[in-house]
Amino acid sequence: MQGIIIKGIGGFYYIKTENEVVECKARGKFRYLETPPMVGDKVEISIAKGKGVIEKILPRTSELFRPQVANVTQAFVVFALKNPDLNFELLNKFLIQCEHKNITPVICFNKIDLVDEFEKEKIHETFKGTGYKIEYLNAKSGIGVNRLVSRLTDNITVLCGPSGAGKSTLLNKLLGKNHMETGSISEKIGRGKHTTRHSELIEVHSGLVVDTPGFSTLELNYIQKDELKNYFPEFNDFDTHCKFRGCIHYKEPGCKVREAVDNGKITKQRYDFYIKYLQEISERRNNRW
Repeated sequence: MQGIIIKGIGGFYYIKTENEVVECKARGKFRYLETPPMVGDKVEISIAKGKGVIEKILPRTSELFRPQVANVTQAFVVFALKNPDLNFELLNKFLIQCEHKNITPVICFNKIDLVDEFEKEKIHETFKGTGYKIEYLNAKSGIGVNRLVSRLTDNITVLCGPSGAGKSTLLNKLLGKNHMETGSISEKIGRGKHTTRHSELIEVHSGLVVDTPGFSTLELNYIQKDELKNYFPEFNDFDTHCKFRGCIHYKEPGCKVREAVDNGKITKQRYDFYIKYLQEISERRNNRW
């Protein structure tokens, strides 16, 4: 029997099959193979004496480790425009992760009531040429939420972003009920309290949504220097026209990406982040023993 893991708690996994949800344990072989089951995994199970056992994990199309979920096709990358202030560096790291995992990101800017139109346009301009879909929301009041509903169909969607951005509130609106406890913002530090206890797949509007904990840091130590450029889609139209094959768009002469930045076709803010992270990768490699 096949199904998909919709929840995992305390060593138990809940598998949604065609007709029911089955509670299962995983065979010990998965621990030895260092491939424990993840929420989102498609699995084969057996049932004996009323107890389910995961026998096989089918090949994954994608993997995320923070949050830990498999086979995601789409990410609602949720960031508040204010309270807490928008962290562009963290947002760019989330987008790089999506690109690396072949997951389609939808940038969801929440709390639009806290900024004016000028600020909103300035933020929108930052992602010029990326092709990313951008939605502006006030999850608390429901503004913009309906635009996200049609994006759920036939997708496994993860809500990710920093604590306090409004992910819990957004999910509650998508579900039409209070699925999760929502956290308040600490006035002292301006960060959200962690309120989600485990990852779970929830059926919403003919799709599956992953309810995940909020977090505020994201490390991308697996990204290599020569591949980083591949995760900036605005570079694609210019990369192949660079003078040198394998150009990493830093100091090489005849670089068409740098030329596009100078001409305003690629935003300087995104390019500056690219260079900063490129240098971090180089320093990390040089510091290895």
